[in-house]
Amino acid sequence: MEAPHPTPAADGRPAPRTEIRLDAPERTREFGRALAALLRPGDLVLLTGELGAGKTTLTRGIGEGLGVRGAVTSPTFVIARVHPPLGEGPALVHVDAYRLDGGLDEMEDLDLDVSLPESVVVVEWGDDKVEELSDARLHVVIERATGAEGAAGADAGLPPKDDGRRLVTLTGYGERWAGSGLAGLRAVFC
Repeated sequence: MEAPHPTPAADGRPAPRTEIRLDAPERTREFGRALAALLRPGDLVLLTGELGAGKTTLTRGIGEGLGVRGAVTSPTFVIARVHPPLGEGPALVHVDAYRLDGGLDEMEDLDLDVSLPESVVVVEWGDDKVEELSDARLHVVIERATGAEGAAGADAGLPPKDDGRRLVTLTGYGERWAGSGLAGLRAVFC
């Protein structure tokens, strides 16, 4: 479903939001592969979601879709991993900004601004930390989508059961994401 937002503009206003429901972790990875088909060098993707929501699973799918070298795993302890392309496509730079509190100043040591033009840069926990890298960026929010059973458990004071279903919300910023095909992903996954 499209949420009402203004059309993308050079001033960084958001594009229409696209919501996609995924029914299993495997679908999150498949969605990452499909999203990779829309990504190109210079794209900055910010992933938001609680621990275990599927940020790394989604990035693993993006890596598969881009055809990069190496297993895409969580970069929590190394902060950033670079996955070079196996063919002609862009490299994938996968960053975990969870432990970085200093925003862009702290990120400067990673040289993301140098990597960005020829790579796809995916930053987990990047909200309010790396937006200044690019006016054109894609924000991806992954939430657990609990069903009636989960809601009933929550009403009873129990934590909701994680059945692998996710609600993914994509919001593109800048002209780059105008007419980018994000809404077309919904037709494939809903």
